[in-house]
Amino acid sequence: MALHFGKRETEQPKPLNQGMAAQRYGTAPSPSSTVPTPTPAVAETAPVSMPETSVASTVPEGGSKLTVGPNIKLKGVEITDCDTLVVEGLVEATMDSRVIQIAQQGAFKGSAEIDIAEIHGVFDGNLTVRQKLVIYATGKVTGKIRYGKVVIEEGGQLSGDIECSVAASPKVSSKPAMSLAA
Repeated sequence: MALHFGKRETEQPKPLNQGMAAQRYGTAPSPSSTVPTPTPAVAETAPVSMPETSVASTVPEGGSKLTVGPNIKLKGVEITDCDTLVVEGLVEATMDSRVIQIAQQGAFKGSAEIDIAEIHGVFDGNLTVRQKLVIYATGKVTGKIRYGKVVIEEGGQLSGDIECSVAASPKVSSKPAMSLAA
């Protein structure tokens, strides 16, 4: 087959695997046919199961994001001006952020003040979650923990000095809803 720029060839290109094993997708060409007819390569895919929607997916995108990848160790730092921290390796730090996501193989040791925390791995230290702390089945959180709301999946672990933070809870009206007069 010759290459000509500016011209369109009228004959179809021959498949690369002609005369070899049967094609992976589509039907194999019959041995009696002399002109091979190309079959469209259609990738057969298994249904993809989507993971549960994470809490952080409700947080608007576009902010600054720091990802500490697997096998990376980040020690002795103060993390500032980071909207989302994704921990897949080991982080020993102090931070104040909006969102922290600790992957199953990830670990965070230190002190963190966070709006939303999603823990699949390990957190050890002082954790203040202003809004919502989510501990998944593989997650383990230990230390001094303060939170507004907490969700713990079956198998998730939470231990240490734990307190529901009143400041992050919905404000209670000073007026009683009902009066119980005797």
